[in-house]
Amino acid sequence: MVKDPGRRKVAGVLLLAGVEPFSARPWGRSGFYARMRIYFMGICGTAMGNAALLMRSLGHEVLGADTGVYPPMSDHLRAAGIEILEGWSAERLAQLKPDLVVVGNVASRGHPEVEWLLEARSQPYVSLPELLRTRLLNERRNIVVAGTHGKTTTTCMAAVLLQANDANPGWLVGGVPRDLPDSSHPGKSGGPFVIEGDEYDTAFFDKRSKFIQYLPHVLAINNCEFDHADIFRDLDDVLRTFSHVIRLVPRDGAIVANGDDANVLGLVQAVTWAPVFRVGTGPGNDAVIADFQETATGSSFTLLWKGREWGRVQWALPGLFNARNAAMAAVSAGLLLDRQDPTKLKLAALAKFQGVMRRQQVLVDRADRVVIEDFGHHPTALKLTLESLRARYPQHRLVACFEPRSNTAARKVMQDAFRDALMLADDVYLAPAHRADKLGGESFDSTGVAQAITASGRRGFAPASNDALLDTLRLHTAEGQGARCIVFFSNGAFGGIIKKFAS
Repeated sequence: MVKDPGRRKVAGVLLLAGVEPFSARPWGRSGFYARMRIYFMGICGTAMGNAALLMRSLGHEVLGADTGVYPPMSDHLRAAGIEILEGWSAERLAQLKPDLVVVGNVASRGHPEVEWLLEARSQPYVSLPELLRTRLLNERRNIVVAGTHGKTTTTCMAAVLLQANDANPGWLVGGVPRDLPDSSHPGKSGGPFVIEGDEYDTAFFDKRSKFIQYLPHVLAINNCEFDHADIFRDLDDVLRTFSHVIRLVPRDGAIVANGDDANVLGLVQAVTWAPVFRVGTGPGNDAVIADFQETATGSSFTLLWKGREWGRVQWALPGLFNARNAAMAAVSAGLLLDRQDPTKLKLAALAKFQGVMRRQQVLVDRADRVVIEDFGHHPTALKLTLESLRARYPQHRLVACFEPRSNTAARKVMQDAFRDALMLADDVYLAPAHRADKLGGESFDSTGVAQAITASGRRGFAPASNDALLDTLRLHTAEGQGARCIVFFSNGAFGGIIKKFAS
C-alpha cells in the first residue's frame, strides 16, 4: 500500500491531515472514521442543499457557495450551522482548502472554480451522486425510485411507510414533504434509505444519469416516457439509460415495475438476475389497484397482493396516478423489509398522507373557487391531473394556466402533446415560453397553441407576459361568474403570480 503523507492514523483510524478524530459513525465500508470538510459548489440547489444537510448530520463540516442565495434552502442551511458564501471565487476556494469539493450541475466549463480545480489538480472533487454513493448509499439497503413522473411523491410515500413501520429509514426527497420533518434525513446507520432516481445527467464531467450511482437494492420504475429533450435524443435514448440502472439491481434485491406501462414492461421483460414484481390495475400484476373511486373530498382504492387483500386506502390525494404511486411505494418498502411477504408492511400511514408541496397542492378551497398549484411540466402529468380534477370538481369550470419552463416544455418538441392535454380544461392560459429568445424558432409557441385550443371549442389565451396573464385571469374569474377550479402548472416560480392570485 502506497503511503500518503497527507493522511495519518490516530488510534488505528485513518485521518486526513489536520483533521481531528471523529467517532460518530463509520466512513464507508473501510471501517475507518474520518471527519471531512466538504465544499458544495452550488449549495442552494434543492438536491445539493439537502445533500449538504445530510453530510452535516453525518458529522462532517460543510460549507459552500452559490449565486442569488435565497430562502427557503438558505434558511435551512444556516440553521444547521452551514456557511454559505456568495458568488464564485477560485482564489477563495484555493485558500479554503476543503478535503473534498462537490461539483453541482450549476457548474460547467468556464466556471471559475471549475477551471481552478482542473488546472490546480490538487483538490479532490466529485459529483453529487458520487458523493452520495461513496459516503452514504454504499452502507445502505436503498430504494431508488425512478421514472418520468411521480418520483418525488413516491419517494416520500415510501419513506413515510418505512418510518411508520419502525424501520428508521433515511431519505432524500427532491421537494418539500408535508409528512416528514425535512427533505433529507440520514436514518439508522446501515438501515434502509429512500432516494429519487433522477435520469438527468450528473455533472459537466459525467454525463451518465444520476441514478447510475445510487446502488439500488429495490428499484421502482414508475413509468418511462420521453423527457429532457436537452440531453436525450428520443425515447430509445431514455430507455437505454433506464436499462443501465436495471442492471445494477442485485440478485437478492427486486425491481418493482409499473405493469400498465408498455415501455417499462419492455425494459424488464429480459431481466433474469433479479425478481421483477409488477404493479397495476390489470389482473396480470402481482400488486393490483382495485375499486378506485374519487369524490370531491378524496379518493380510495384497494391494494391486492397475489390475489389477496393487502389493505384499503382512503385518503385526500387525487387521481389514479397517486394510487399507483402509493402502490409502488408500498410494494417497494414491503419488499425491502420482507421479500417473501411484503404485506407485513402496514398501510395505515397512507390515510393521513398529505403529499409534497407544489404537487396538486390546494391553495384556496371555497365553494365558488378552488386554486391549485402543481409542479407538472410534461404532457402526461398535465393530462392525468386535469382528468382527476374534472372528476373531483364536476360542477366547476376547469381553468388551466401553464408556464412552458423546463428545458423540454420550453421547446416545440412536445407542443402538440401539451395542446392535447390542456384541451381537457375549459379555459387555458399560456405564459410565454421560458428563454424563448435563446431557443429562437425552437421555442414553444404559446400564441399558436392558444389559437388551436380556441379553434377546438375551448378558450385559449396567450398574454404577452406573466403579469398580463394574471390580469386577464383575474378579469375572467371575478366573483359572481360561477364556480371555478383553477390550476397552475409550472416547475418554476411562474413569475410570482400564483401567490398573488391565491392571496
